Amino acid sequence: MPVEYEKHGNIAIITMNRPEARNAINGEMAQTMEAALDKMESDPEVWVGILTAVGKAFCAGADLKEISAGNGAALSTEKGGFAGIAKRERTKPLIAAITGSALAGGTEVALSCDMIVCAEDTNFGLPEVKRSLVAAAGGLFRLPRAIGRATALEMVLTGDPLPSQRAYELGMVNKVVPTDQVMDEAKKLAERVTANAPLAVAASREVVMDASAKTDDELWKDSGKAFGKIVGTEDFKEGPKAFIEKRAPVWKGR
Repeated sequence: MPVEYEKHGNIAIITMNRPEARNAINGEMAQTMEAALDKMESDPEVWVGILTAVGKAFCAGADLKEISAGNGAALSTEKGGFAGIAKRERTKPLIAAITGSALAGGTEVALSCDMIVCAEDTNFGLPEVKRSLVAAAGGLFRLPRAIGRATALEMVLTGDPLPSQRAYELGMVNKVVPTDQVMDEAKKLAERVTANAPLAVAASREVVMDASAKTDDELWKDSGKAFGKIVGTEDFKEGPKAFIEKRAPVWKGR
């Protein structure tokens, strides 16, 4: 399978596995990515996901052989858009664990995730203009949100890459570590998330994701609705009870 799915406790690990093509996206990858995300979203025992890849590159973007053959439409799915993920609506956090480069659509796949852990030698970039193409899978608006307009414009208009350390300094990346530590660090981050109440995590994430697109008045209302979703759940009672009893809470996700 070009995209594989595993479950480890409350964590789903989604792995792009087309290393011979630098994990460039073709139709089968897009379909199996969507299926993996469907599986993650529908499993109540999974609270967070990690997206990673096999090989020397995280993702080289669209498979240009497919595009030149007229199969560009197959690289997107109806629900997920490009690679089955770029437009995908989710309720659960997804962490990108990146080794190697993540260029063009690879950067857009990374930006589709909620958090990023990457290797010291990872480069991000949207080099589409170098081939008279346009980055149409979310990078043109997600990148400036992540690193600011000035640097995003420099990347987009020159097509030049952004090193991992600079991406970290600008707030796009959560952690930069040696290559052999990327998955361990991503798992540690995922475990820090799964230590918390999953319904509260999902409700809080929803507000944060809308923070740059909505007004304060709208976000005040959304914050109130988010709190309202949690009141009355078993986990809402468990949190204060565990605190009073001086023990770790046991979350049930309901």
